[in-house]
Amino acid sequence: MDIHISPKITQKLADKTPPVVLRDVQEAFANRTGKLLFDPRDKHKSDPKTLWFVALTNHRRLLKVCFIPKADGVHIRTAYSANDEELRIYRKYGQPSDF
Repeated sequence: MDIHISPKITQKLADKTPPVVLRDVQEAFANRTGKLLFDPRDKHKSDPKTLWFVALTNHRRLLKVCFIPKADGVHIRTAYSANDEELRIYRKYGQPSDF
C-alpha cells in the first residue's frame, strides 16, 4: 500500500508533540487491528470518506491516523498520539485486540 503525505501535512505532523514521521504512520498501518472508522461530523466529511484507526507503532506509541483511501493509495490527513476519548471510541466501535 502506498502512503501519500503532502508537504503541508508533513509539516503539520512535524509540529505535533511529539512529532509524527512517515515511519510512525507506516508502522501504525502495519500493526493495525480492528475496524476502520469514519467521523460522521459535517466538518470532517470528504469524498471519499476520511477513515481513521488507532494502532501501536513499533515503539508502542498509540497513534490515531486519519486518511482518505484513493486509487493510488492512502492520503494522510493527520496523525497524532491518540487521546483518552479517541481510545474509548475506538475500543467500543473498532474492537482492537492489542491495547
